Amino acid sequence: MGRVRGVLTRPVVAGALAVAVVLVGVGLYWFQPWKLWQDETVREALPEVTAAEPADNSADEEATPQGTPVPEPAAPVTVASGDLISHEHATSGTVKLLRLADGSHIVRLEDLDTSNGPDLRVWLTDATVKEGRAGWFVFDDGRHESLGKLKGNKGSHNYRLPAGLDPADFTSISIWCDRFDVSFGAAELVRV
Repeated sequence: MGRVRGVLTRPVVAGALAVAVVLVGVGLYWFQPWKLWQDETVREALPEVTAAEPADNSADEEATPQGTPVPEPAAPVTVASGDLISHEHATSGTVKLLRLADGSHIVRLEDLDTSNGPDLRVWLTDATVKEGRAGWFVFDDGRHESLGKLKGNKGSHNYRLPAGLDPADFTSISIWCDRFDVSFGAAELVRV
């Protein structure tokens, strides 16, 4: 027993153990392997539908006591949509680019199912979606706009486009792992 204690007290061995502990700690932080077994489900409703401006004063519309017609709420309009395909991790679901009544746009992920991972983002990009390994790394080659952190790896959620961003400049959506610069899955946006 004294021999083992003697070896462990040597500076080289103690230094190597300290370096190993630090490397394991950094590796755990960087890869976050526990996320592979943790699912985050988010079920977010569409943004509230706001009333549109009245187009005319037709007799078919319901009137308020003051006699002004009550406008019908304007539903979001689908501008483009697509189905997610798998890249680095198995990914499925539907992506919709929606225009709201106020003229703003959101990206809606519906029935998303992908792996959890470190630093996942929703990217709006101008890259062509490629199947298989060829499509893993293309989304940061051209123009891309991060819409924020992925709210959950399962469920349905919304991501508002920044004001002034023209959605016509983009052709795809990627679930992007910013830590490892790889796409978990992506969808081509097909204009409706």
